[in-house]
Amino acid sequence: MRNTFIILTFLCLQITLTNAQPDFKRFHTETGGIVLAHSPKISNIFLGSPSICILPNGNYVASHDIFGVSVAKKLEPMTKIHISKNKGKTWKHIANLNHQYWSNLFVLNRKLYIIGTTKSEGNISIRKSDDGGLTWTEPTDTNNGLLAIDEPFHCGPVPVVVHNGRIWRAMEDCSRANHVWGKMFRTFMLSAPINADLLKSSNWTFSTRLPYDSTYLNGKFGGWLEGNAVVSPDGKIVNVLRVDYREKDGEKAALVHISDDGKTASFNPEKDFINLPGGCKKFTIRYDKTSKKYWMLSNYVPDEFKGGNAERTRNTQALSWSSDLRNWNIHRIVLQHKDVAYHGFQYLDWQFDGNDIIALSRTAYDDGMGGADNQHNANMITFHRIKDFRK
Repeated sequence: MRNTFIILTFLCLQITLTNAQPDFKRFHTETGGIVLAHSPKISNIFLGSPSICILPNGNYVASHDIFGVSVAKKLEPMTKIHISKNKGKTWKHIANLNHQYWSNLFVLNRKLYIIGTTKSEGNISIRKSDDGGLTWTEPTDTNNGLLAIDEPFHCGPVPVVVHNGRIWRAMEDCSRANHVWGKMFRTFMLSAPINADLLKSSNWTFSTRLPYDSTYLNGKFGGWLEGNAVVSPDGKIVNVLRVDYREKDGEKAALVHISDDGKTASFNPEKDFINLPGGCKKFTIRYDKTSKKYWMLSNYVPDEFKGGNAERTRNTQALSWSSDLRNWNIHRIVLQHKDVAYHGFQYLDWQFDGNDIIALSRTAYDDGMGGADNQHNANMITFHRIKDFRK
């Protein structure tokens, strides 16, 4: 009887908190951001993998998935789609994509796509929408949306880039030989002709896969993941990867070189590790033709927050720039909270919009309902505009 009472009390508390109205006024006042999605801590459902793109008609489309123990045990992997018709001021949820995970949105030939995996360490999945995100194709086989099956794959909502008539996107497979986070990731690049049917696996080229090497960085290399496909200053495709390196001399990234035909990936550990602010967390790099610079949003760690776990220090987002992809300069701090343990702005995906940058964040922040579980287990997906970002 006592156990029944405890269970009923917990359920009533959960329903009360879930149905309560969260308070986002403080969040908007402090950050200028807009809450697109929210999940209270008590639900044990966390929000991740934000992605954003701009449709040809000017509408914004955003996506995110859900994660956590509750999701793994009870819910199917799912990505949710939202749309804004007023430049991000308000948002409407328009679709759920079951068995779509770790995904990013992009527009090619005026069509909207989303690419990721079917689940955590699932197959590679791509879908197309002809109506701005309301309805989507359903992946069924290698001729219709499943680009690789019977292998475990990993990725995040990372950029795609169009270059030399092809579309490029980074990914990792998860080697079963050493199934430990970081060490299990083998990085590679996907590419396909821009006029091909992207839902057919046969139209995609997979580069060679580069594994973890315990000798890199004097034995302090923990793995690489969540790479950015970028066109280098010499017109080549490179994969700029997050590197799990947590030493006092600063965070690092890796530059993997991809052959023009997309078949070969190569890396020189003596030259191709670079210092990069926020490099051991996910970051997003894009090239701006106006300024002729590469721009990046990343979890840079200012001096006042150094000394802890660099990988979990996610309370600051910095906008940085580079002319060569190797030397980076902090341009400005765009988001920050003084608390490291329960606040985070992470996994930002973003786009240029004229003189502004629009961004979507996986955010851990106060909500009037107990806040976030921790800085990693985000309770919000939030939209932000960085005005006149070049100034």
